[in-house]
Amino acid sequence: MKETGKLSHIDEKGSARMVDVSAKPVIHRTAIAEGKIFCAPETLALIRENQIKKGDVLTTANLAGVMGAKQTSSLIPLCHNIVMDQAALDLEIEEDGIRITAKTVCTDKTGIEMEALTAVSVAALTVYDMCKAVDKKMRIGEIRLIEKTKTPLPPAAAAV
Repeated sequence: MKETGKLSHIDEKGSARMVDVSAKPVIHRTAIAEGKIFCAPETLALIRENQIKKGDVLTTANLAGVMGAKQTSSLIPLCHNIVMDQAALDLEIEEDGIRITAKTVCTDKTGIEMEALTAVSVAALTVYDMCKAVDKKMRIGEIRLIEKTKTPLPPAAAAV
C-alpha cells in the first residue's frame, strides 16, 4: 500500500486497474524472493541421488522457475509486462526440504518482484509435481520477498 493509504491498483470508482507507469523513469531494479517445499527425508534422498522417475528434479525446477518468471504478466492480471535482464534460481536441499531462491533483474519503469515470487512458486510447484508419487505430505510455504532494489541510471544510459 502507498503512503497515501490508497491502493495503486484501484481506481476512483473502486475498480481494479493496471497502474499507468508511462511517466516513471527507467531504473535498474532487482528482486530476491525465496520459498521452501517441505519434503520427507526419503524424498530428499531420492532427489539427491537423481532417482525420481520423472527425472532431474532440481534442474527441471530451476528451468521451470525461469520460465515462470518470464510468464508472470500472463498469470497475474494487473502485472506489467517487463523485459527481464536476468532470472536466476538457486535450489538448496536442506534437512527438511528444498529452499528456493530467485533473483530477477530488469531495467524498466516498474518493479520486478512479482517475477521473483512467481519464479519461486513455479519452481516449488514443479518439485511437488515431480515428487508427488513418492511423497503425499509435501507442502509449499514461506514464499516471500527478501529484497527489492532500485538504482537510477546515469543520464546517458537512461536516454538509450
